[in-house]
Amino acid sequence: MIEYVEQLGGAVPRIGPPPEGAAVAVWSMDTLRDVVGGHRVAEAAAVLDADERERAGRLLRPGVRQRYLASHVGLRVLLGGYLGMPARDVRLVREDCPCCGGPHGRPAVAGGAVHFSLSHSGDVAYFAFAGVPVGVDVEETPSAEAVVDVLPTLHPAESAELTALEPGERRAALARVWSRKEACLKAIGRGLALGLVEPYVGCGPTPATVADWTLADLPAPAGYTAALAVAAPSAR
Repeated sequence: MIEYVEQLGGAVPRIGPPPEGAAVAVWSMDTLRDVVGGHRVAEAAAVLDADERERAGRLLRPGVRQRYLASHVGLRVLLGGYLGMPARDVRLVREDCPCCGGPHGRPAVAGGAVHFSLSHSGDVAYFAFAGVPVGVDVEETPSAEAVVDVLPTLHPAESAELTALEPGERRAALARVWSRKEACLKAIGRGLALGLVEPYVGCGPTPATVADWTLADLPAPAGYTAALAVAAPSAR
């Protein structure tokens, strides 16, 4: 589905028209950058909205706050490029939750001109944009302890697959499962509200088929795994 991931650096990016239909544009960036898309991360308050600034203010660890600010500046730079407006003028909203109907579903652009998804892990952020619901996720390779903790919470078939692997293979396999599952859950808009059992995505080299979604792994830096979920034509 995606063979090339565009890199967002310090310069203002050259962005074409927004993707249409199931076409997807995927970008990644280093969240330790001081300048993102022509904006200094130290001056992010001039670009972000009140909710983003308030959330950033609650992040007490400087490294965590830096990664949050950089990724959200990056998101606004890219959305502004696709929508033809300054990054600070992009208005973000929340869709209704598919589980309870509350206003905490998928993040969206007011007016729904383009669908997007943001994920960051470690020092890497991924962004996906499409004309239909889309979810992206990037994960650092987890620790052996995390494998033990997460194993019982997965789909029984995924737990069995991971258990059958050699111990040295389980960390990378769990990263594949986690990124695929999170990509689907972000695209659906329910996050982890109902746990990690569904959907079944598999831990092998190729993702399992997920009803109503096209699921694919993405190129990722060493030590990371990334995946993308896009609404399938039959679901629209």
